[in-house]
Amino acid sequence: MIPERNLRNFFLPTTRAEMAARGWQELDVLLVSGDAYIDHPSFGIPLVGRVLESQGYRVGIVAQPRWDTQEDILRMGRPRLFCGISAGCLDSMLAHYTAFRKKRHDDAYTPGGLAGARPNRAVLVYTSLVRAAFPGLFVAIGGIEASLRRAAHYDFWSSSLRRSILVDSKADILLYGMGERPITELARRLAAGESPKGLPGSCWMASNADNAVLLPSYEEILQDKPKLMEATLAIEAQVHHGAPLLAQPHGNRFVMMAPPPPQMTQQELDDIYALPFTRRAHPSYQQPIPALTVIQWSITSERGCAGGCSFCSIALHEGRHITSRSEKSIRDEVTRLTQMPGWKGTISDVGGPTANLWGTQCTLPENLQCHRTSCLFPSICHNLKLAQMKYIEMLRGLQRLPGVKHVGIASGVRYDAALTDPDFIDALAADFVSGHLKIAPEQYENRLLTLLRKPPFSVFERFCEKFTQCSRSHGKEQYVVPYLMSATPGCTMQDMRRVSDWFRRQGWNPQQVQCFIPTPGTVATAMFYAGVDEHGAPLASPTSDHDREAQHYALFPKSRR
Repeated sequence: MIPERNLRNFFLPTTRAEMAARGWQELDVLLVSGDAYIDHPSFGIPLVGRVLESQGYRVGIVAQPRWDTQEDILRMGRPRLFCGISAGCLDSMLAHYTAFRKKRHDDAYTPGGLAGARPNRAVLVYTSLVRAAFPGLFVAIGGIEASLRRAAHYDFWSSSLRRSILVDSKADILLYGMGERPITELARRLAAGESPKGLPGSCWMASNADNAVLLPSYEEILQDKPKLMEATLAIEAQVHHGAPLLAQPHGNRFVMMAPPPPQMTQQELDDIYALPFTRRAHPSYQQPIPALTVIQWSITSERGCAGGCSFCSIALHEGRHITSRSEKSIRDEVTRLTQMPGWKGTISDVGGPTANLWGTQCTLPENLQCHRTSCLFPSICHNLKLAQMKYIEMLRGLQRLPGVKHVGIASGVRYDAALTDPDFIDALAADFVSGHLKIAPEQYENRLLTLLRKPPFSVFERFCEKFTQCSRSHGKEQYVVPYLMSATPGCTMQDMRRVSDWFRRQGWNPQQVQCFIPTPGTVATAMFYAGVDEHGAPLASPTSDHDREAQHYALFPKSRR
């Protein structure tokens, strides 16, 4: 257990005084984040900071710097190698505005949950600050905001096509996806005086595009909207399947996009989660940070998402191939949790993008090339070997650990996968649901579900029936809480009325409803902007705020508007 009086010494430095406590006169790497500093592996900047620290680099963090002064950026001095910049765990525009472009009044990643601690388009603002503070310093941008804006992209909040964020920020390199491998290799190359160009998982600017596959240019997409779909599908294929090198013209220069690095191994993932995270907010904060409350007692069990849903950025950022942590690694982390102040005996979640895909493996021979966009849609791939009962046995083992009273699943269950193993559903209902299970059918009409790359609605209905039966057999009254989206690509008001009618017939009131937000980089966003589906067929979508709000509130009784 960390002594409270020495707590600051267990965080990466944030001030000169904290550097001095470590005997440092200079940083190797300065990391800038739009989130408050929570030393937890669920937060990108602290995660890559700990990974760099484990490689022997001196790393400091500036969290949520003021953007009307250089003082916060300057307080630890110029780093020796580079500055890494992230907007935080969310795209800053998504953090600031609702699906109807209304200003949010809260920010879960800020002390007190108060909005206003990060600027709009934070990556651009922070890069400008660093350039002014440290002229000539090498600057790398990354995180979800930079990762999904690496090519020309539709920006919902300005309702316009924007250039690659690499062009607008004038950073030296962009690291996309999960950044541990790219950022450590960047540090190694810069320390050795080597060029970082060509780094797997990175983008950079070039004056020619030799040996690269050309994407439609920014200028071409401005003139011909469906070309955004062409570019988006090519980038998705690169993330899912690797090569080739891609290039997108912007004027007379090219945004070069290297293939992603190889999939992380189980041992590498285990090593990352064994790093000395305090799992606490920096002691300088006087108010609680809401995001920490949600994840403090949770465990990340895997990376990647096999779903490849067209509206979701997880597979684009983490990859479609799943890497699962070992049971020992997860047990060791739970044991550390039980020794922390405030532990009450409950693990809120053991999961990732999809909880019941832990342990899943692809058995496709290495000499064969997969061309699927999803391992689960339009049906579950026969090469995907699920391990759902092994996951249940792992959870039961965690419940037997000293100090653990209960283990829950909060990160969501893929119900089409669950239906392949009735024993899994039975065990889920018996031991790991406390009243309500959240799952995501997303829509009602199968035409719309196909666009979203989700299974037919009848699959959801079959799961609900089976889950209810299993719950009752164990003497439990438990319910499924469906997560829905309104105003998805191709959706009409008639479609929303039909799903509302379905809820009325069930006697349910919708509780988890989100209006579709066209976030940068996804296939569904390309549908929204280009007016075509992924096969190029014309597709009408609700694009005005008036139409989107009308569809959204069609799900609710007038008294709840």
